[in-house]
Amino acid sequence: MNQYTQYNKGCSTCKDKADIFSCLCQTELDQIDDKRIEVHFKAGELIFKQGTPNMHFLCLTQGKVKTYIEGYNDKNLILSVIKPVEYILGPGIYADQMHHFSAMAIEDSVACLVDLVTFKSLIRTNPDFAEDFLSKVSLQSIYNYELFISLTQKQMPGRIADVLLYLKDKVYETNPFHTTLSRQDLADMSGMSKESAIRILREFKDEGIIQVNGNDFEILNIDNLVKISQTG
Repeated sequence: MNQYTQYNKGCSTCKDKADIFSCLCQTELDQIDDKRIEVHFKAGELIFKQGTPNMHFLCLTQGKVKTYIEGYNDKNLILSVIKPVEYILGPGIYADQMHHFSAMAIEDSVACLVDLVTFKSLIRTNPDFAEDFLSKVSLQSIYNYELFISLTQKQMPGRIADVLLYLKDKVYETNPFHTTLSRQDLADMSGMSKESAIRILREFKDEGIIQVNGNDFEILNIDNLVKISQTG
C-alpha cells in the first residue's frame, strides 16, 4: 500500500526536481511546496487508473513507472517507461480532467504530487514555465507518432528491436542492462502476444544479436539490431 507523507525538503533545495521547475522563482516554488505531498509506491502498485479523475501533477523522483493504455479484452499497450526525474501529466488536464492512460510502478518508486490547481495557476502566470511544459508535451507527442509507426508498419522483429533499443538508450542508458519489466510488458510495448515476443527474443539470441539471462539483457550486435529496426 502506498504511503503519503508531507515532503519536508523544499523544491528550491531538492536535487530530485524536474528541470521544468528551473523556470520558477522562490515564491512560485513555495506555492508548490504548500500543495505537495510525497508518495511511496511498491513495485507493481497502481499509481493512477485510466478513466479516473486527474487531480495532480506527478513528478517521479525515484524508481520507474510504466504508462499504458488499457485496451479491449484485457490487452494493454505500454506507451513509455518513466524514470527520475520526469513528470507524468496527461492531456486530460485541459480537456475533461480525466486520466486517459494508467500508470504503475515497476520498481519501488517515490513521486511528488502537486495540486493541479496550483500547477495550472503557474502555467497561466509564468510564460517560461508554460513554454517548457508545452515543449515536453510536444516531444512526447513526437515519440508517440514514432511508436504508432513502429506498431502499425513494422514486422514483429522490427518492433522488438525498437523496444530493446528504447530500453538501452532511453530508459537504462547502459548496455548490458537489467530490467524489472516482464516478458508480458515487452509484448505490451511491441503490440504482440507474449508468446511472439518470447519467440523473437529467442531468435535474436540464437542469431548472436543479444544475450539474455532472465531479466539481464545485453545487445551484442547493435548495428544488426539497428538495421532490423530500420527495415522493420
